[in-house]
Amino acid sequence: MADLLGVLVIGLLAGTLGGLLGIGGGIVLIPFLRFFVGLSPAHAASTCVVAVFCTTLSGSFRHYKLGHVDIRSIFPVVLAGVVATTIFSLVFLWMAERGRWLDLGTALVFTLISGRMIIEGFLEFRGRRPAPPTDTNQVVGSLGYKLAIGTTGGVLPGLLGIGTGGIMVPAFTLILKAPIKTAIGCSLTCFAANALISSVFKYSQGYVDMTIVGPACVGTFVGAYMGATLNHRFPSAGLKILFGVVFAYVSLKFMLSFGGV
Repeated sequence: MADLLGVLVIGLLAGTLGGLLGIGGGIVLIPFLRFFVGLSPAHAASTCVVAVFCTTLSGSFRHYKLGHVDIRSIFPVVLAGVVATTIFSLVFLWMAERGRWLDLGTALVFTLISGRMIIEGFLEFRGRRPAPPTDTNQVVGSLGYKLAIGTTGGVLPGLLGIGTGGIMVPAFTLILKAPIKTAIGCSLTCFAANALISSVFKYSQGYVDMTIVGPACVGTFVGAYMGATLNHRFPSAGLKILFGVVFAYVSLKFMLSFGGV
């Protein structure tokens, strides 16, 4: 019972963070499921991605209601992500125990992303860089960029059951020039499709712990709605800085994982 209550609370925290920053919340859930609940790496990743689907579903719906998401403009991103998630879900069983070097690569990418977002946020906060427009929810940009972002965003959910908000939110803001709140809402929406596909595969592969996934989903679903509501009240510069700090922590966790710490 204590473990299930802990999962509910951690799910609530993960969902709130996910709804606020446009991430799935796996950076909170996976370490908890792995080291406190005691699930194996494959079971932790698979159970986490089901809970993450609840985060993205709830958070993306709230962002849509707040006017941050235009489905038509991100459809190519969603489609490319679904295809990539499907392909890499098929190799999950082979790669689940061979992610050490992928951890290192992800850590390096997240380090660059977090640094760039922190710098962008501080420049915007100090008035040296104009804030992007906040009166549009459409994501502009070439079809090629959208397909590339969607494909990249679909790899990790299928391969290791983790989210790619750390890639997609900066990609939406820095490459497609979307306002930060639009980027967060669209990242959640795209990731919802990826997490659904990954969840179906990992459940069919027998790696989802059904005793844990219930309270985790309840916590993440409620938390994501709260986080998305809080997002509507945060300034753009503050969100960028917070996002960068969170993913600096993520990159450190991946580095420690690679080093076996």
